[in-house]
Amino acid sequence: MALIDKYFSRDDLKRIAQACAEVEKTTSGEVRVSIYNKKPWRLRKKSVFEVALAELYRLGMDKTRDRTGILLFILLKDREFQILADEGINRKVRQNTWDEIANGLTDYFKKGRYVEGVVETVKKMGKVLSTHFPRKPDDVNELSDEVSVR
Repeated sequence: MALIDKYFSRDDLKRIAQACAEVEKTTSGEVRVSIYNKKPWRLRKKSVFEVALAELYRLGMDKTRDRTGILLFILLKDREFQILADEGINRKVRQNTWDEIANGLTDYFKKGRYVEGVVETVKKMGKVLSTHFPRKPDDVNELSDEVSVR
């Protein structure tokens, strides 16, 4: 049994994907959630930030039209997570905004409310994104909303 199965069911992952899709109705930002059971062997000595950055690139989140991809990355074994945005977002929103939102996830995880915490975090990310990057008339969904699990 993978570690993720202890925290998230298939329905939970669908609920998270739906939250990403809902958020994207109000913003031109592209929201993804990626959950790793543990660090890949080749990245085992890297920080959670560095692993999240590698994941952002692996998912092609740096290839959106306006560079407005944003990733909620969760590393289950190490009990760490990171919100990481591409350069289009970083020009307008400081990293400490995302760090504060990520810190709120800690409280949910401590209470064992994993799916609720991720969904609420995605919604908070969306609220910030919709302020700075409202949905454009010609906006298309450039990235999958599915949760990436490894």
